[in-house]
Amino acid sequence: MPDHAPQPVDRQLPTDEARDLISLVRDIAQREIAPKAAEEEDAGRFPREVFTLLSQSGLLGLPYDAEYGGGDQPYEVYLQVLEELAAARLTVGLGLSVHTLASYALAARGTKQQQVEHLPAMLGGGLLGAYCLSEPSSGSDAASLRTKAVRDGDDWVITGTKAWITHGGIADFYTVMARTGEEGPRGITAFLVPGDAEGLSAAAPERKMGMKGSPTAQVHLDGVRVTDERRIGEEGQGFAIALASLDSGRLGIAACAIGLAQAALDEAVAYATGRRQFGRPIADFQGLRFMLADMATQIEAGRALYLAAARLRDAGRPFAKQAAMAKLHCTDTAMKVTVDAVQVLGGYGYTADFPAERYMREAKVLQIVEGTNQIQRMVIARHLAGPESR
Repeated sequence: MPDHAPQPVDRQLPTDEARDLISLVRDIAQREIAPKAAEEEDAGRFPREVFTLLSQSGLLGLPYDAEYGGGDQPYEVYLQVLEELAAARLTVGLGLSVHTLASYALAARGTKQQQVEHLPAMLGGGLLGAYCLSEPSSGSDAASLRTKAVRDGDDWVITGTKAWITHGGIADFYTVMARTGEEGPRGITAFLVPGDAEGLSAAAPERKMGMKGSPTAQVHLDGVRVTDERRIGEEGQGFAIALASLDSGRLGIAACAIGLAQAALDEAVAYATGRRQFGRPIADFQGLRFMLADMATQIEAGRALYLAAARLRDAGRPFAKQAAMAKLHCTDTAMKVTVDAVQVLGGYGYTADFPAERYMREAKVLQIVEGTNQIQRMVIARHLAGPESR
């Protein structure tokens, strides 16, 4: 088949600096990430060296203050970086999104002293973060979490188990939500726990349908002791911090979903223009042309939706409803587009010789993480019609 190289996404970027940044990311993606993605995903290998490179390139703290090692980039730029990385390998794009999520609590709610002491290493020092909210018995109902933090002099002693933790067992720091008071959301507090803390361990990584290169594991906290200096925000503010971080994190998932969908579309177009049946390329057949057109339209709509939400965030305006909409639409789009890409490739799409089947397997998790798409619908409906009657 003739080589039909995908064209780079035509992006509307606010500054020359942002355009240079996207060029840097595309270069790293093409040289260091995409060529090894299929082999390493199949082997279940996490590319820690890629995250070291991203840190050295100033890409691990893009939306945070340059004063602490961040990139001072607006969210609309940071999300497009995520999209480019996720198109090359979802493990990398999602990994950066989770690291940004894990850094949010300290960057947004930490004291000046905490930020000076910890953020430079988190944002530009090669560290990798994980976010610990979910538990084996509290996923969507996160406010019912059972992990406890008990005050002991100037320390806190944390005991419990967190579940579905991306980077569980390999992270250098964990942002942990634990119960310090009453039942419900008002009794939860946030803590910054070092990855080498005594009493912290991880179970064997989950055996997953896709994203095998990204470790997801339970994290056990068995009497983990941290100083009060590692408490983020006031006691009882942890759940509010968690929800605020998830609003931003959902935009990261949306951007990753569009990157994955774009990769699937590029693969489908390349195959359809090169594969010949009945004496001509299958891209000549109207049924398939319409399928490609629908895929492209859904991707463009998703990209516009997550960027509109990001621009609200950058302007300091409420964006929670739009973030939920973006997460919902973009991840549903990724699922549909990747399924259609497999269909375009026919029997070849069902084999591991082409990346379409991997894209389809990876897309499914994006409809689940950081709030299932059913939860996103609940969030959107509450903004429209108010809270549910009790």
